[in-house]
Amino acid sequence: MKFFVTGVCGQLGHDVMNDLAARGYEGVGSDIQSEYSGAADGSAVTTMPYVSLDITDRDAVIKTIKEVNPDVVIHCAAWTAVDAAEDEENQPKVRAINVGGTQNIADACKELDCKMIYISTDYVFNGQGEEPWKPDCKDYAPLCVYGQTKLDGELAVANTLDKYFIVRIAWVFGVNGKNFIKTMLNVGKTHDRVTVVCDQIGTPTYTYDLARLLVDMSETDKYGYYHATNEGGYISWYDFTCEIYKQAGYATEVAPVTTAEYGISKAARPFNSRLDKSKLVEQGFKPLPTWQDALSRYLKEIEF
Repeated sequence: MKFFVTGVCGQLGHDVMNDLAARGYEGVGSDIQSEYSGAADGSAVTTMPYVSLDITDRDAVIKTIKEVNPDVVIHCAAWTAVDAAEDEENQPKVRAINVGGTQNIADACKELDCKMIYISTDYVFNGQGEEPWKPDCKDYAPLCVYGQTKLDGELAVANTLDKYFIVRIAWVFGVNGKNFIKTMLNVGKTHDRVTVVCDQIGTPTYTYDLARLLVDMSETDKYGYYHATNEGGYISWYDFTCEIYKQAGYATEVAPVTTAEYGISKAARPFNSRLDKSKLVEQGFKPLPTWQDALSRYLKEIEF
């Protein structure tokens, strides 16, 4: 099979390209930068073909994807700056990328009759209650602009294609880019005590592990909605930080605070980001390893 991957300068796209290369697949990566920019670690992203592509340019998207003629498009590109998405001046751009760009890619996939994998988020739900969200649940009520545009991107895919996988993830970390782990490691170096929210509950997702699952999915026709985070149970950001510092050997004190105590951010965060992943096993896919194991491997990967 031949793959076209968007957003390869980000955390997930980087690892998807590496997984494809490890399996001997042909892959073409894309992002908006004129040249690949990211972790120059000798990985497949730096050696496999790369094309610059603005996904909001419909003509360019159709032309580029038709020229590549892939069997599968894995759409990792997105506006993910959640708070900045709330700024009025940014909102047209956020919508153009997360909704319009996704529609452009879906239309190209329809013309070629190829599979599409769209990466979505727990933010499409309202984040209330304590029950894990099921992948086929339609009780959408995004709390912020980012969540609404990702939901509209989901609908663009589902309303355009039959051969699609919509995969919702949460709390993402990978080697190629910024994330919560890197932030907390840096903060822990210079502070004796940090405060972290304890009332937002979810599970982390290691892009290295997720990339494997996405390629596994692409090899099947088990289309539909899925949830995919690491195993290991539901935790708070406070719990996550405690484990990060434990594995990193930090003595930094971690103090739990509520979201209200921490302070209101521009974008409302979901309290309940529990994602029910049972459909993965039901459909014969291998679950991701535990987040504790993923964290251990990640710390080694970033040579911490």
